[in-house]
Amino acid sequence: MARPHIEPFVDTTVSFQRMTLPGFSKGMHYKTLSLDVDTGACSLMAKFESGYKRPPGLSYTEMEMMITAGKVQFGDVTYEPGQYFFIPAGVSMPALSSSRGFQALMFFNYAEPSFEESAEDHERAIREGLVNVNAYEDLDWIATARRAPGVASGCLVKVLRQDPLTKANTFLYCMTPKFRQDNISYHDCTEEGYHIFGTSWMLQFGDLPTGGYFWRPPYINHGAFASQRGCLALGRTGSELFNYFHFNPWTSPDENRDRALAVLHREKPELYKWTRAVEGHNHPTDFEHPHYHEHD
Repeated sequence: MARPHIEPFVDTTVSFQRMTLPGFSKGMHYKTLSLDVDTGACSLMAKFESGYKRPPGLSYTEMEMMITAGKVQFGDVTYEPGQYFFIPAGVSMPALSSSRGFQALMFFNYAEPSFEESAEDHERAIREGLVNVNAYEDLDWIATARRAPGVASGCLVKVLRQDPLTKANTFLYCMTPKFRQDNISYHDCTEEGYHIFGTSWMLQFGDLPTGGYFWRPPYINHGAFASQRGCLALGRTGSELFNYFHFNPWTSPDENRDRALAVLHREKPELYKWTRAVEGHNHPTDFEHPHYHEHD
């Protein structure tokens, strides 16, 4: 079962719960933003109490974390709000501590949260995939990709990480004050976002303030958009983000899927015919990486 459509949700309307899963030290609390009930994959807002400590260790699923408040120390290095980490499954991180506590967005991508004490990487870990970057200071804002009718000027992004196989993206995005875009969009991929601060407005769902969150399955209409005073948010997609733009807010996901197929038919007719072949395909779905979806 995929995660359901969640929009809009504001995390200030719910309370933190104590983390009780095995391996996690006392003093960690969380709010569930979205959850896949079959795999345990989830998006969380986490809070760590003053004096929180955790030994070196690893997770058995890839994990992403962005600090939103307070300070945290990994080993001898102290990190502040805006620091983003992508930690591949099995990669060991140094001991963690926070004298005054901190908060962070946390994403466990393929399974439920896990932690095992270990000063060494798992033998199958891909350490070169580790990302550690200050999203606020180390990267430049860039304009989003344009496709007529494109994203209006005033919506900017910083790409924090892209999966080399799926092209899934994690990115910081902002809308400048007085931003407005009047068209409707949808995508082939899942999309989620969390407002770090500021408020944006969307035709279908109204205002999304600081602490606002959404998890959007493919082909869901969203837009028009606006932001009176600007906003800053963290976004993630399940694959490459391709904008389909139109001006009818009432089309269904099935209609949008058919429209996306029509675009594929026009732009890549041979690929369209191959994907629609009645007899199926003569090789595995992913012949280059046949074991990609076998997550231990």
